[in-house]
Amino acid sequence: MKKSRTFLLLVLLSAFPPLSTDMYLPAIPLLQKDWHQPLSVVNLTLIGFFISYCVFLLIYGPLSDRFGRKPPLLVGITLFIFASLLCALSGNVTSLILSRVLQAAGAAAAATLSLAMTKDIYVSEERVRILAWMGVIMALAPAIAPIIGGWLLVWFSWHWIFVFQASVATIALIGVFRMQETLHEKSPSGALETVKIYLSLFQNRRYLAYALMVSLTVMPLFAFIAGSADIYITRFGLSEQIFGYLFAINALGFMAGSFLCTRLLHRLTSGRVMTLGFIGILLGGILMLLKLFPAPWSLTVPMTLVTFSLGLSRPPSNNLVLEQVSRNAGAASSLLVFLYFGMGAVSMWVISNDWTDKIQIIGILSTAVGVTALSLWSFLAHRPSTG
Repeated sequence: MKKSRTFLLLVLLSAFPPLSTDMYLPAIPLLQKDWHQPLSVVNLTLIGFFISYCVFLLIYGPLSDRFGRKPPLLVGITLFIFASLLCALSGNVTSLILSRVLQAAGAAAAATLSLAMTKDIYVSEERVRILAWMGVIMALAPAIAPIIGGWLLVWFSWHWIFVFQASVATIALIGVFRMQETLHEKSPSGALETVKIYLSLFQNRRYLAYALMVSLTVMPLFAFIAGSADIYITRFGLSEQIFGYLFAINALGFMAGSFLCTRLLHRLTSGRVMTLGFIGILLGGILMLLKLFPAPWSLTVPMTLVTFSLGLSRPPSNNLVLEQVSRNAGAASSLLVFLYFGMGAVSMWVISNDWTDKIQIIGILSTAVGVTALSLWSFLAHRPSTG
C-alpha cells in the first residue's frame, strides 16, 4: 500500500472514537424522552464506552507488539461492526449501554494501533508533521459526525446512526486487510512479559509524567462532548441540526489548531508550540467563566478556543511522550491513550451530574487544566533527562 493510502487509512482508524461518540450526540435528549431516563443514565452509553475502550487499549498494544499491527486490527474492527449493528437493534437503555461497551472493545484497536503505526512508519521529525496533518484531517470526523447524526434523525431514526458507523468501519476493514504489516521487529512477549512492559512504563517517570500532563488537557473537551447536547438542545432549546452545526464549529477549531501546528513547527520548537496550546486552553476557560457572550455563543466561542489550542498542542505532545521510549511503542501508545480516555471518562461523569450551570463547570475544568499543564510543562522541561 502506498504511503498516501496508508496515511488516509491511519486517519480513518484514528477517527473511530469521534465517529463512535459524536455522531449520536444529537440523539441523547431524544433517548432521554423516549426511554424516560435522566441524562446521568443515558450518558452511561458514553461513559461505559470509554471505560471499556480504556481497558482494551491496554490489551491491543502489547498484542500488536507481539503479533504485528494487522491481526489485532482485523479482529477489533470486525468486533466494532458487529457491536454497531447490536446498538442499532437496541430497544432500551440497558441493551444500548452493553452494546456500546462491546463496540468500544473493537474501537480500541483502531485508535491506539494507528498511533503505534506512525512510530513504525515515520521517523521523529516526520512523525510530528504526520501527526499534525492527521489532526487536521481527523478533525473533520467530529465536525461532520454530529451533522450527519442530526440529519439521520430527521430522515430516518437514531438506529441508522449505528448502521452508518458499521458501514464506515467496513471500509476501514477492507483497507487493513489490504495493507502490509508495518511492524518489522516483533516482541516475543507473553502475558508475564506484558505486565513487565507496563511496569517498566510506570517506572519510566519521564514518560509517565508527560503522559499524565497530556491526558489532563482533554478533560474540558470530554466534558463538552458529554454535556453539549444537554446544554444546546435542552437548556438553550436548539434543534438537533443547529446543535450539529455549533458542535462542528468546535471541531473545526481543533482542525485549525492542528493545521497551524504544521505551519509553526517550521518556525518554532515543539516545546513552544505546546506552551502556546496550554495557554490557549487556560484563556478559553477564563472566557467561559467571564460569560462575555450571549447564548449559545457563551459556550461555543470559548470552547472553540479550547479545542483550537488542543489541536495546536496535541501533535508535539503525543510525539514528546513517544520519544521517551525506545521500544514497545504499541504498549506505550496504549497506555497513553488509556490515560487520555480515562481522564475523559472522569470528566464525562463529572458533567453528567445535575449541575445548575454546566458551562461554568466546563470553564472551571479548562482553567484548572490550563494552569496545571503549564506548571507541569515548565517543571518537566527544565529537569534533565535521567534516561
